[in-house]
Amino acid sequence: MDTNKILGACDHTLLAQTATWDEIKGICDDAMKYHTASICIPPCYVKQAAEYMNGAIPVCTVIGFPNGNHTTASKVFETKDAIANGASEIDMVINIGQLKAKNYDYVLDEIKQIKAACGNLVLKVIIETCLLTDEEKIKMCEIVTESGADFIKTSTGFSTAGATFADIELFAKHVGKDVQMKAAGGIGSLEDAEKFMELGASRLGTSRIVKIVKAQA
Repeated sequence: MDTNKILGACDHTLLAQTATWDEIKGICDDAMKYHTASICIPPCYVKQAAEYMNGAIPVCTVIGFPNGNHTTASKVFETKDAIANGASEIDMVINIGQLKAKNYDYVLDEIKQIKAACGNLVLKVIIETCLLTDEEKIKMCEIVTESGADFIKTSTGFSTAGATFADIELFAKHVGKDVQMKAAGGIGSLEDAEKFMELGASRLGTSRIVKIVKAQA
């Protein structure tokens, strides 16, 4: 697979708690140079990044991150604030405890409210696959499909594990035709990135692919 095609699927990511503006600016520069799908950064840097790149690359940020157990109202506020600051893509974390308690209406309603706040902008739903059973993953495929969200996403990268090929294969069997898939967390090689895309992922959340390409240049 063409390296540029892989880069074009990458949400070039820096979400570390220690991230400084200088480091975020470096992510922006790399994203513009290598034409990634977006940058995925903490909410506090969205306004600066959006102004710095001036529309060159979409700015994605995270909501309810990384644990997902914020109130729905706070997640909706975070979403509206991020969009007002210039974010054009939102990656939200579901309330995992509510899913495990089988409070499916709660989980669905929360995603719907956040999607309503997004309007026509892209919403990706992080379900944190490493904490879920296959049954729960399949249920989330159904809920995300019903919610109207644009993507189902494997992982935050902040829990016990990241994306697996098996999870993307499972998603592909159970999501609706209008739901795209994002693999994130631990994607450490071009070969892995290519495999995830071959399995049907149209976005990759990764900090490493651009670094690998830079090192090869």
